[in-house]
Amino acid sequence: MSHLFQINRVLRNPQTQSILQRLYSAASTGSKEHIDKLVKNDKVVLFMKGVPDQPQCGFSNGMVQILRMHGVEKFDSHNVLEDEDLRQGIKDYSNWPTIPQLYLDGEFIGGMDIVLQMHQKGELIDELKKIGIRSALLDEAPKEK
Repeated sequence: MSHLFQINRVLRNPQTQSILQRLYSAASTGSKEHIDKLVKNDKVVLFMKGVPDQPQCGFSNGMVQILRMHGVEKFDSHNVLEDEDLRQGIKDYSNWPTIPQLYLDGEFIGGMDIVLQMHQKGELIDELKKIGIRSALLDEAPKEK
């Protein structure tokens, strides 16, 4: 039996296929395991196009601006434009089709539309408070009439 035939037979074995799939999944930046670690790495995690100092789309820029309005300067961000596996993986992970995506304390909050609504209704202040972050908007004095 030739070596090539033996290798081919081993690679076609269902057990080998399963092991290879698990190894690939664990190593892939788009894997559930990898993304799970990323979303739990910090209290505030943003998957975006670009980086906070140079967003590459208007929605990502809007998300960064909302966080900054609340005084959230320290957060973990991931540029999905640098990694196609991560870009698709985060969409699969959250079952949400668009980027940016915001996670607070490991929980998916939403995309720009949801976060903007929460910000406008004052709900984002409460969500930040739940994870120990006081919104800077609470520090603004009400304007006198």
